[in-house]
Amino acid sequence: MTVNSHHDIRQALRDRIESGEWQLGALIPSEMALADEYGCARTTINRALQTLASDGLVVRKRKGGTRVCEMPVRQAKFEIPILREQVEATGGKYRHQIMSQKLRTPTASVRTQLRISAGKKALFMETIHLADDSPYAYEQRWVNLQTVPEIMQAPLDQLSANEWLVKTVPFSSGDVIFSAEKADKTIASALQSDVGNAIFVVDRTTWMGGDFITTMKLYYKDGYQLYSPL
Repeated sequence: MTVNSHHDIRQALRDRIESGEWQLGALIPSEMALADEYGCARTTINRALQTLASDGLVVRKRKGGTRVCEMPVRQAKFEIPILREQVEATGGKYRHQIMSQKLRTPTASVRTQLRISAGKKALFMETIHLADDSPYAYEQRWVNLQTVPEIMQAPLDQLSANEWLVKTVPFSSGDVIFSAEKADKTIASALQSDVGNAIFVVDRTTWMGGDFITTMKLYYKDGYQLYSPL
């Protein structure tokens, strides 16, 4: 059986849950088995299952597989956007530029957000996302290496950390805060904006079960408007 997109697979898996083929609490087949069944890449299955997890239909646990929720719930959702897709949807040409990528000792607030023990280091990254070679968004990100050690070997010069994490690392839940901030010198320089300009900010933390993955702040270029279909 061949299915082309994670949207199609998500619907196919949802149908199997809602039809009762997979009972409440049941362990569903592995990503590899589903990829073989649907004739697609494992990353495509991963994205479909991530969406079902955010919909409250399944629960995913690292090394524990994916189970149908015993009491599925409907909930508001925010699908993590891939910046490349956002830019390309506007007709722009996307590329990203890593400004900083190094191991650092997190601040106390980041240690609390990611449940990192004192003295442990995490990966800190600053990335500029560009549309037609002009700044589109500026990203500051911390990644918990105790949860995602494989990111150290990821080709982040070719694929942004945003896209690599969305496509590679499953998550079960997250917190997201939308706000506006006045650009300081660092943000203004990164976005080629003026100090003091109002900037739209997304502050997001994601985790899988009790394993915290990443926390980031994304600053969008002046004039950005968030659009999310209901």
